[in-house]
Amino acid sequence: MSMKQYEGKIKLLTDTPFGYTLTMIGGKWRLVILYWLVEYEAVRYNELQRLIGTITPRTLSAQLKEMEEDGLIIRTEYPQIPPKVEYSLSEKGRSLYPIMEAMCEWGEQYQK
Repeated sequence: MSMKQYEGKIKLLTDTPFGYTLTMIGGKWRLVILYWLVEYEAVRYNELQRLIGTITPRTLSAQLKEMEEDGLIIRTEYPQIPPKVEYSLSEKGRSLYPIMEAMCEWGEQYQK
């Protein structure tokens, strides 16, 4: 892949395929959330917060909403009492798995 076609024309990094990908996986928590959804397929909010550990409820809620708006995750509400909500990966979210795997392999190779 080449960025040559964007040379001297980039107004916003998100206008490029590379920049768009960065917005989907960028930030402190997105890849962590994606990782746990890959591992467990469907996860409830409290369970996801417990798995991550150090994320605040406000941050987790905001990240989940953004990721749902970006089409990376699916929020499923079950009509029952008490209310039950699960989060899972969409096809678009699952398509990021090879990138995550490559990042893990790179980390294993270069981490001290």
